[in-house]
Parts: sequence; structure tokens; C-alpha cells
Amino acid sequence: MSRESSSLSESSIDESQNGLVISGESDTSSINSGHIFVTDSEDEQFTLEKLQRTRKRLADEIKLMEEELTIIGQESNFVSECELLVQDHDDTTLTRSLRTGRKKFNRDPKDGMKYLIEKNVVNDTSEDVAMFLHTGELLDKSAIGTFLGEGKNYYIGVLRNFVVLYDFADMNLVDALRSFLSGFRLPGEAQKIDRMMELFAQRYCYCNPDVFKNPDSCYVLSFSVIMLNTSLHNPNVREKPTIDHFISMNRGINDGSDFPTEMLKNLYDCIKTDPFEIHDGADDLTQVFFNPDYEGYLIKEGGKHKSWCKRWFILSDNCLYYFKSPGDKEPRGIIPLENLEVKQCHDLRRPYCFEIISVPAMQYIQKGTIKACKTTGQGKVVTGNHQVYRIQASSAEEMMEWMQRINASIASNPFIEMLQERRQRVSNRGPVIL
Repeated sequence: MSRESSSLSESSIDESQNGLVISGESDTSSINSGHIFVTDSEDEQFTLEKLQRTRKRLADEIKLMEEELTIIGQESNFVSECELLVQDHDDTTLTRSLRTGRKKFNRDPKDGMKYLIEKNVVNDTSEDVAMFLHTGELLDKSAIGTFLGEGKNYYIGVLRNFVVLYDFADMNLVDALRSFLSGFRLPGEAQKIDRMMELFAQRYCYCNPDVFKNPDSCYVLSFSVIMLNTSLHNPNVREKPTIDHFISMNRGINDGSDFPTEMLKNLYDCIKTDPFEIHDGADDLTQVFFNPDYEGYLIKEGGKHKSWCKRWFILSDNCLYYFKSPGDKEPRGIIPLENLEVKQCHDLRRPYCFEIISVPAMQYIQKGTIKACKTTGQGKVVTGNHQVYRIQASSAEEMMEWMQRINASIASNPFIEMLQERRQRVSNRGPVIL
């Protein structure tokens, strides 16, 4: 081996114990404490140390951010839970307010609606109030009718929006009336009935522009259909109207012209086969249109036998009905109040007593038999034989209340007057000549 090879071999030293391999010649400055090191430049060493410090700092910051995110996540979950609790509370409060508001409305429609608006259950607009009433969930039908029947502009606005919610397009008049009357119970006052039915007629004509010549004709025929329903299905009406009678009574009311016979036959058949069904359970539509004006117990003197018996009286539709008890379906007697009058009678043995007498009897001093009927114990209907009905109340206040209400019923039936006036109006127009 040459000297050069020997020198190179000697300079190649394996320092396995230090884990370092030194190749080639080294400067003696790199030898420290018997160990040999080969290092990078000082700049590279500084950069490496800086990167290590940065890496550690970033790792610490990432860890801190992870901890903060964990805290934020926990806070976010807490906030979400709180929001859900608040929402649940709000929903519970709204539901509770709705439930309370319905009860209030069914007792007093005005106060109930005021409460519902104050609690933000219903928005204070005629459109929203109308929609709430039209939905009608758990609302009393009579209360809805009472609210809609009010005469102030606000309530009339609600009524108009309420009627607009009905779509009568392509419906015959019977089905439209059935739909309309199922949503509420008409109030007893004639003016309120007139306003509601007038808006119904206008809406029906708007949805079906080719059926009637004007809303008045629709109005009159609507009531003719309603009366037909009562006449056909009320067991107290003995003589049922025929199709010919129904056609005859509606001649000339379509703005002076007759309705098509086929149309009237169709309406008649619809009513005959499928009478109106009212949600409040009234036996017939008469009770819907003319609510009892007054009712209560009174003591009545008999006809042939002058004994006094306690009876349940109902004043309705210009008639006075009396029953043995409030739960009876059939009256024991019916007193039509046309051409009658009521006055107080003075009887020391029977205080708080009034009597119903015939008007002609006052003119001629001689009393005639009052036109009335009653049922016997066997259920047979017979003509009454009273020349005067003497009735006793339980107090002076009750006596005066009954007398005032009977007198008001005797005086006039404004609804019938309005219906007759409108019928006269559409009958007198006559066909238009171009």
C-alpha cells in the first residue's frame, strides 16, 4: 500500500461510539474533548433554532385556540339551549294565551278578542281577525255571530273580510248557503241578519256573475230557500210546500224576471233530500235565524179548568211557546202573537200577573177566542179555547220584562218587513228594455 492510500485510510475514522462519521480531513478547531464534529454554517444553525422556536410557539397557540374553541362551543350550546327554552316558554305562553282567549271570547266576544290582540295571538287588523274567526277552532258559533253582527265600522270591516274568505264559485245557492251558515250562528236582530245576508248575496254574485241579475235577487231567493228548508223539515208544519208552490212564490224576483224552472227545481230537490245542518245542533233553521227573545218559568191559568200550572215559556219569532219543562222537545201550546196585546192585570190573589188578549176584543169590549193551539196528553194537536191568557211571574221586575219583550215582538217583525221591502224592490223593476 502506498503512503497516500495509507494516509487516506487513516483519515477515514469511524467514531461509532459517538454516532458520527467524519470523512476527509478536518480542522483541528472542530475537535472538542476528544470528539470530532462537523457543523453547518452559523446562519443555518440560527435558522434551524428559529424554526424550532416558531414551531413550538405555533403549537402552543394552536393548543390555546383549541381550548378557546372548546369553551366557545360550550357557551354556544348553552346559548342555544337557552334560546330553545325561551322559545318553548314563548310557545307555551302563546298557547296558554290562545286557550284563555278562546274561553273569554266564547263568554264575551268583544273582551275575548281584545285579550287575544293584547297577547299577540291575533294581529289587530280586520283581515287577521276575520281569518281567526273563519278558522273558528274551538270558538262558539253564536259568539262568532255576535261579534260579526256588531254595527260599528270596525266590526263591519271584519265581517266583509270574513265573507270574502268564502269561495262560492260554481256552487249552487243551497250549497253556498250551507257553507256560509256552517261557520257561525246568525244573531237574532233583524238588522244584523240583513247586513250579513246582503254581504253573502254580494259575494255569491261576485263568485257567480251569471246566475243572478243583481245581489237583491240573490238575497230574496236565499231566504226563500231557507224558509223552504224550515217548511219541509219542521214537524210542526203540516202542509209541506210543493215544487209548484216554490216556483210560484219566486216568480218575478230576478230583477222582474223569472228564474229558470230547472234551477228552482234543483234547489227544491237539494233542500228536500239534504236539509241544512247547523253545527250548534238546532233542530231547524228557524231557531238559527230567530233566537229566542226570552225564556223562563211562568205560571199559566188553564182554559176550561181554571187551575194554575207552572210552565216553561219561550218567546221566539212572534210566537209564545210553553212547555211542561225546559227539556221537552214538543211544546204543550203555541200562541201566535199577531193581533194580540199584553197588559198588566190586577189580582190581589195573583200578584205580578199579566194577560194576553185579542186586539179586536178591546174595540168591542167583547172578548173573542184567541187563535192558538195546544197538545193533549195523548199528543193530539187541538185548537186552543182561551179568550184571554193570564200568566203570573215571580216578581214585578220579571213581569215587566216579559210584558216589554212580548209587546216588542207583537209590535212588528222588522226582518220580515225588510225582506218584503226587498222582494217588492226586485219585483217592481221589471225587465230592462234596450
